[in-house]
Amino acid sequence: MRKVDDSLAVWLQAFNHELAASMAAGVEFNVTSVREGLAAITQTYITDIPHIDMVVDDSIEHVPIRIYHPQSQTALPVWVYLHGGGHVAGSLEVYDPICRKLALACQYIIVAIDYRLAPEFPYPAAINDVRLCLQHLFSRLNNMTVNYIPYLAIGGDSAGGALAATVCAIAQNDDVHISKQILIYPSLDYTLSSPSVAMNGNDYFLQINKVQWYFDQYFQNNQDRYSASPLWLPVCANFPETLVITTEFCPLRDEGIAYYNKLRQQGIGVQHHHVADMVHAFLNLENVVPQHCRQLYTVIGEFLSIESECNKKP
Repeated sequence: MRKVDDSLAVWLQAFNHELAASMAAGVEFNVTSVREGLAAITQTYITDIPHIDMVVDDSIEHVPIRIYHPQSQTALPVWVYLHGGGHVAGSLEVYDPICRKLALACQYIIVAIDYRLAPEFPYPAAINDVRLCLQHLFSRLNNMTVNYIPYLAIGGDSAGGALAATVCAIAQNDDVHISKQILIYPSLDYTLSSPSVAMNGNDYFLQINKVQWYFDQYFQNNQDRYSASPLWLPVCANFPETLVITTEFCPLRDEGIAYYNKLRQQGIGVQHHHVADMVHAFLNLENVVPQHCRQLYTVIGEFLSIESECNKKP
């Protein structure tokens, strides 16, 4: 039987009560409130901010980046991280604690990309930003004298997962070689046609009406959302080894599982980690479910382990 984690259930009850009151008062989504809401939730529920040996803000062309190096004197592999927020919210600052924890758990250099957001910069601006960063990433790290191994992973949560999966599909025809991909409760089907959308679209933190609003901000020129969905993009034999993370009470659950099955059926190296009692974006709720967050960071670190490659010279 499906059951939400006990601590999370208590938190959800209070959250849903506040949400119902806002809806009854006629409060509508707007860009400012959505961005401030994600920032406030993350700041409230992630209060353990670990020290990282090196944290540097820089840019690649016009795109701001933040680099987290957990051992600045040691050459480590690189993970380009793309934050969530429905293509509308999220930033380097909001996701700073999560990136710090990922850098420590994985012993990777995290390069967080502050891609442009909708509605000011609709599809495909964010995709273009990520591709540009990938094409110039290693040359920029060389110029900054960052101690790294030229081994590249890409990934992100929610909308960041959508961007990662889209870029991985496109990069099959580029010169950029991506070795691993990590998708954390990713958004992979912009048509919202999976059964879990209806099953989990209310009362479980991520509301489906908010997802629809996000996508309306992102797609402003009548684009074919099916063709833009990474779930339906073609993959080739050289596609990166992938970890797909899903949660039971997430409206995006089934598209993540479908993506895992698609890669597996096509012979791509892929793993699926399912969290049976969690909701979407639970990493942003760490103080509510600390053990689940610790476990997930461990799972990701194990997937990304490349001990043999770490002994190579850059």
